[in-house]
Amino acid sequence: MTRQTVAEALKFAADDRDSVIALTHDLVRLPSRGGIDSYGPVLECMEAWLHGHGLPTRRLTGTGGEPVALVSEVVGDPAGPRYVLDACLDTAPFGDETAWSRPPTSGDVAGGWMYGRGTSDSKVGAAIFAHLAARWNTNVGALGGSLVLLFDVDEHTGGFGGAKAFFEDPQGPQRVDGVMIGYPGIDHVVIGGRGVLRARISVHGVAAHSGSRSASPSAIAKAAQLVSALHALDLPATAGEAFPLPGKLTVTAITGGQGYSTIPDLCVLNVDIRLTPAFTQRQAAEVLQAQAVAIDTAWPQTRSTSIDFTTRWPEYALPAASALRAALLDAAHAVRLAPTAKIAGPSNIGNYLAGLGIPATAGFGVDHAGLHATDERIRLDTIEPVQAAYHLALDALFRP
Repeated sequence: MTRQTVAEALKFAADDRDSVIALTHDLVRLPSRGGIDSYGPVLECMEAWLHGHGLPTRRLTGTGGEPVALVSEVVGDPAGPRYVLDACLDTAPFGDETAWSRPPTSGDVAGGWMYGRGTSDSKVGAAIFAHLAARWNTNVGALGGSLVLLFDVDEHTGGFGGAKAFFEDPQGPQRVDGVMIGYPGIDHVVIGGRGVLRARISVHGVAAHSGSRSASPSAIAKAAQLVSALHALDLPATAGEAFPLPGKLTVTAITGGQGYSTIPDLCVLNVDIRLTPAFTQRQAAEVLQAQAVAIDTAWPQTRSTSIDFTTRWPEYALPAASALRAALLDAAHAVRLAPTAKIAGPSNIGNYLAGLGIPATAGFGVDHAGLHATDERIRLDTIEPVQAAYHLALDALFRP
């Protein structure tokens, strides 16, 4: 089959520009803060647009029956590869609304920028992906596989319920060849990320009256020693050029004690660990356990410290030979953008997918400012080249 030319992809994107901006505006006008707002209106808005362009949709629900995602699939060759375009329709909170120069759901355009919560993360990504699916749907005979839209509304809660409902559904697709996630940023294609291991550590003391003549071991004092020991750890350096970021360990929360007159018998620590090939999940778990044992040994009158691992996502990096990585980078360069491959410090859905053996890019999109902050906004003149790049990348993947 004849591949799309750069000129054709740019022409399609130029023709779609006003529609992409309009859909983004409509989505931004509907508040969809994760865990705060109802997701019904924003899902209905996207459903109406997709139905109006001949695309079928279905909603995915969580364990309690609540909506967690919207899915649409364009099927060309059923025997071909299946690629997923993933973007979230829920958003971060507004923060201090009085600090915004415009209301967070205004969708106002000024100086070539559109303002509003979710403009960059990731309603414009969803709008671009919807238009790409509509384009392929009008030429489905040229689609050498299946293209899936996955719009998550449980991303900013940290639950990732939409992704989990889709990828872990026993009745869902048995084959997914790759995922491109529409996080913003025009300077990089995110091809990997540090993994994450999160733990809740319960440190025990012996309860007593704080005014008692006899000393009683305080869970808080014991936990403070553990925090100091963890903070002083010398973690392995980077894994070299292929994975240039080091591991990281952070105590992110301390909970313990109540009132004034009781020596606490429990203090709970939350620990966030970022993983690399040089500091793996197994090594991180062993480090925590070794430090806990050392502290328990120094406090023989107390119960042993317990560790509950709550999140386990592996580190990942797409190799240079990855078709997904090459397709998106090559396409972006073809439309005269200049992103470089990047391994992200924070974890993302790509790490979750890596655990399932599914390759993913986890960021490439429009230029933006104020992500999760005051006056979040997107640069409108970057929509066209980004859409054209994704169009060419999909064409390369479906018609190699």
